[in-house]
Amino acid sequence: REYKLIYTDGGGKHDSITLNGSSWYDHRNRVGGGAIRFMQHFYGLDFQQAVSELLGKNFTQLSRSPPVKAAEEKQAPKEFVLPEANSNMHRVFAYLIKQRYISADIIAYFAKAHKLYEDKEHHNAVFVGTDEQGVPRQAHKRSTSTYGHGFRQTIAGSDTKYSFSHFGKSDRLYVFEAPIDMLSYITLNPDDWQNDNYIAMNGVYENAVLTALDDHSSIREIVLCTDNDEGGIDAAERLKDILADKGYVTVSRIYPKNKDFNEDLKELNGAEFLPAAPYSRKEKYYENIRSLQYFKCDPKQLIDRLSKIFSNNQYRYIAEYALSGSAFFAGGDNKMFRKLQAKLMKEYRAYSDKGKMCAKQSELKSRFYRVIADLKGNTARTREQSVQTAKILFELADMAVRCETEQQMSAVQISETPAEQEDICHSHSLSL
Repeated sequence: REYKLIYTDGGGKHDSITLNGSSWYDHRNRVGGGAIRFMQHFYGLDFQQAVSELLGKNFTQLSRSPPVKAAEEKQAPKEFVLPEANSNMHRVFAYLIKQRYISADIIAYFAKAHKLYEDKEHHNAVFVGTDEQGVPRQAHKRSTSTYGHGFRQTIAGSDTKYSFSHFGKSDRLYVFEAPIDMLSYITLNPDDWQNDNYIAMNGVYENAVLTALDDHSSIREIVLCTDNDEGGIDAAERLKDILADKGYVTVSRIYPKNKDFNEDLKELNGAEFLPAAPYSRKEKYYENIRSLQYFKCDPKQLIDRLSKIFSNNQYRYIAEYALSGSAFFAGGDNKMFRKLQAKLMKEYRAYSDKGKMCAKQSELKSRFYRVIADLKGNTARTREQSVQTAKILFELADMAVRCETEQQMSAVQISETPAEQEDICHSHSLSL
């Protein structure tokens, strides 16, 4: 489903960049985009240079490793050294209790386990990740200041296979984005909490979770507790797919009422809090799927009807006719159509639907011509051929709904400049 770009810098080896089709996202630094932005970000090219390189016009000998990283790769990995501890934890206790409303007993537990302390220089809260022998391998600093934006930093030399965590004796693992989310959830659910297993990813990076599962073979159930916003929902769905590929089938999701579990704690204590953020793209996709209407399919007329609505960019009608056709070739009618609607909603992954309109139009075009070729080439079909036709019509319907959704989202979606979008469309001849 995805690829990973593995690179090395002064902080060690990283595999936080995922690639899906022509889209990429750096979960460590929270940046991403398409192919052009990849060339700009990693190779330092301007827009015109990036487009020329991608179209093969310059034939410049690019380094196999991004120039930005080349100098860093020559440096020896930094040694992991924990920040010097302060003589007390007054500021950390005050911050976590008074500002974050986390239980003092829970803070004390992790402090005694040497997984949480206050650094001497800046009085940051330091969350420590240890290996199976209890040796510190990773650490994350979080400022205790109540002014301005909170400072957060992973200590140089940290091994990303480890993170702030607690392991008990149960077969259940709770997964969080950040240490404070984890401590907040435990504060909200304190009964016999030490018996369970908890881990914070320090973002949406799954490496530490996979290491924990390898090291604790008794874990059978995984509960994803990421934020109730776009990033958190994407992270949960993406991680669920990764876990499924590795054979973990008992994976559930707990949504905080608000943006995250610390915001739930704040609301409970009468403090100002951030509400959950609706996932507009996903909700719009679902809305478009639910609105699709069934058409009784006549396979002799399907090519003509699909061709006419395709030429007019009528994405919703493309989806309706394609899904109705898929239901027909799957051996059903309206009832099968409704089942396929539900299948589209179940299988949709918003994290893989980040491409721009031009890329989606291109993919829609490719799938459309594949369907037309199949319908023209197979008049007397075997059962296997009918199933294959149903499958590619289903895929065409999905892409048509994605195009419809992208069109509706265009007013609010963060994208390239209009000039850049126009250049991309002309460069790839994506006009329908």
